[in-house]
Amino acid sequence: MSGTIEEFKKLVDAEEYFIFFQLPYDQKFVNVNRLHILKKFSQYMNEIDDKFPDLSAEEKLAQYCLALQKAYQVFQESTPHEQKLFKVFNDKPKNVVTLTEITSD
Repeated sequence: MSGTIEEFKKLVDAEEYFIFFQLPYDQKFVNVNRLHILKKFSQYMNEIDDKFPDLSAEEKLAQYCLALQKAYQVFQESTPHEQKLFKVFNDKPKNVVTLTEITSD
């Protein structure tokens, strides 16, 4: 990895992160899971920043690289619905009766 933390901070697209860290990725998989991967990656980066505030820029980038790999892997083994990263997966729909709420009294 030859990039700097300043270069890292300018990245915005999922593909840019994979290229920056020189990690292989499946474009079709990223197309389908892009937002979920980026959200999970962001969560992992925040954990790293909170747990290890004194890391050097180089160490931080190494940890971020592992975090991106981990975020990518999560969605190869799980679904976005199972991860419930976004509010929409946690909200109960309004004005909807689910099958489990129907009884045969």
